[in-house]
Order: sequence, then structure tokens, then C-alpha cells
Amino acid sequence: MTARAIDEPHRASSQLELLFDLTFVVAVAAVTAEFADHIAEGRALGGLVPFLQVFFAVWWAWMNFTWFASSYDTDDVPYRLLTMVQMAGVLVTAAGVPAAADHADYRAVAVGYLVMRAALAVQWLRAGAEYPDGRRTALRYALGITVAQAGWLLWLAASQAGAVPSAAQVPCFVGLAALELAVPRWAERAAPTAWHPHHIAERYGLFTIILFGESVLAASNGVGGALEAAEIGGPLVVIAGSGLVLLFSLWWLYFLAPAGDALNARRHLSYVWGYGHYGIFAGLAALGAGLEVAVEQTGHHIQASPLAICYAVAIPTALFVLLLWIVHTPLLAEPVLRPAVVLGGVAAVLLLPLAAPQAGAVAVVAAIAAVCALMTGITLVLLRGGTPAPTRGGEPPGRRAGRTPSRPSIGRRRERA
Repeated sequence: MTARAIDEPHRASSQLELLFDLTFVVAVAAVTAEFADHIAEGRALGGLVPFLQVFFAVWWAWMNFTWFASSYDTDDVPYRLLTMVQMAGVLVTAAGVPAAADHADYRAVAVGYLVMRAALAVQWLRAGAEYPDGRRTALRYALGITVAQAGWLLWLAASQAGAVPSAAQVPCFVGLAALELAVPRWAERAAPTAWHPHHIAERYGLFTIILFGESVLAASNGVGGALEAAEIGGPLVVIAGSGLVLLFSLWWLYFLAPAGDALNARRHLSYVWGYGHYGIFAGLAALGAGLEVAVEQTGHHIQASPLAICYAVAIPTALFVLLLWIVHTPLLAEPVLRPAVVLGGVAAVLLLPLAAPQAGAVAVVAAIAAVCALMTGITLVLLRGGTPAPTRGGEPPGRRAGRTPSRPSIGRRRERA
């Protein structure tokens, strides 16, 4: 196992990486489904912390594999088998999502996360043994991952024993997450890894498309749930169409700012760019949950108020747009998203739900979609017909992405319960 070339031409995602992503489709679907249930039941704030915690585990495991593969993907038998072990860990994590979200039982999630991280630590040990030039960095990664996993297991054991008070649970999680985030920075002080900028940009683009696919799936599940209780009507058509317009606008905005060449020119900003995508990805996943509830409320009685439903759509949308601007702007010689457009659009999106008690959720979601479409249109006009201003951005990420499995709607899940 040796490092791959930073400037390797035509570097693209491998078939193994695409298969690996499919397991994360399952995990993201599970997280989104549980959060949608909490929103529909009027317990969005109560479900927010479990959602962010489990999504962090999913995102961090995916991200670590992605950056390691960009540097050391040999695609030989040991590499493939260890990747398969990580895929098994993802599926175990996904199976544990309902218990974590509903009962704060993180045992299955922790076991799955431990499997994923242990397999990655073995990959780093192999890299250290077989590639002397990167040995110190690889061993630091392996050590950091091991220490972090010991911390997670200690926290879980203490929590199960009742030794960690409820008020200390979130601070403990934040502290351990910060430790995880610090490992790459510490490890690469020895010597930077040879990750490929265009490959990384493509991989992030593919995961973004997967999350958009989850949002489309969630909205379609909401349509199915609404149709169980009512015929197709105007509100259902309007809100389903608005959801599609909203997602299409956000997709367009994301891929206006490709990052391959930008990451190559400013590799020192890779941490800001890579870590900042946690909020972008979590926002997309949460948006899928909000859209599912917004669509399904046209045919089902939902306990959540129109105001809560609309903010379940507005807040993730605003978060996505704002973080997209913050994360990409430092990489680009000329900004693609203009501050006035972003800040004005975000303010409008966050103010629109205040009209929900009078106007209703359908009208507000349609207005949010219209604002995002307008932001996209103005941005394209400013970029002179959709051609990006001179940037350090590279080729847009590839078009391949995992397919999303179907899952039951909120209404059907509640009926079985």
C-alpha cells in the first residue's frame, strides 16, 4: 500500500466507493425517517439532538473513509475486505437509529460505529507498515482513532450505568466529537496525506446527490401517506411541486461552485471546506424530513403546528444556503454566491413561516421554494447566463450516485405501531 499521486489524471470514484455509499443511503434514510416522525408528532426539538448525534457518526465515518481512500486506495483484496467490514458497521449503525432516537439507547449505534472505526484504524496501520514515507502520519491516525473510540465506549458504559447525569450527556458528546475532529489535524502535522482534490470534490458531490435523493424519497413517501387518506387535491399538488422546485434550486446552487481546482490551489482550507459540509449535509437530511411532513399533512392529521412544519423546511433550507456560501467563498477567486443574494434570501426564508398560522403550510412552503428559485435565477444572471465567474473551482462532481430504497411513510409506520 503506497500513496496515490496528488495529480493523478482522470481520478474518479471507484466502483467500490459507490457500493460503499449505498450502505450510507440506508443509514441516512433511517436517520431522516426518525426525525420526520419527531417533527410530525410535534417533538422536533426533542428529536434534534439524537438526529445531530447519529448523523455525526454517519457523516464522520463516511468522511474518514473518503479521505483515506483518496490517498491510499489500492483496491486490492485486503483493502476491499476491510471496506466490507466498514460497510457492515454502517448497516449496524442504521439498525440502531430507532432505539437511539426514541429511547436514547445508543448501544447498537456505538457498536456499528466501533466496527467502522476499527476497520479504518487497521487500514491506517497497514499504510504505516507498507509506506515508510507516510508512516508517522498513518500511525498517528491509528492512535487517534483508537483513543477516540475508547472515549466513546467509556462514555457509553458510564451512561448505561447511570454515572453520567442527563445534563452532562450533550457536553460529553461535544467533547468527544471535538476529539474526533482534532485527530486529522494532529496526524497530518507529521506529514500531509496525498489526497486528490478533484476526487474529493467528486466524492462530496456524490454524497450531496445521495442526500438530495433522500429528500426526494421523503417527499414521495409523504405523497404516498397523503394519498392513503385523501384523493389528489390542489394542496397536495402544490406542496409536492414546491418541494421539487426547492430541491432543484438548492442542487443548482450547490453545483455552481465546484471545488476541485480550488482545493488543489488552497489545500490548507480543506479542513474548513470538509468539516463545514457537516452542516450542509445535515441540513439536506433535515430538509428531507421536513418536506415529508409538509407533504403528508395535506392528507393526514399531523400533531405539529403549521408554524413548526414550515420551520422544519425553512431552517434546513436557510442553513444549507448560508453554509454553502460560507464554505465555498474562501476557496474561490471570485464569489459565485453573492452576499446580498444569500443574506436576503436566507432572511426571507426564515421570516416566511411566521405567516403559516394565517396562510397555511402549503402557501409558505411554496413561497420558500419561490425564494430559492429566485436566488438561483439571480445568481445565474449575475454569472452571465449561468457561466461561473472566474474561480478556482474545478470540474463538477460526477453524476453517479447510490439509489435510494423505499421506506414506509409516517402514516404507515404509525399505523403498524
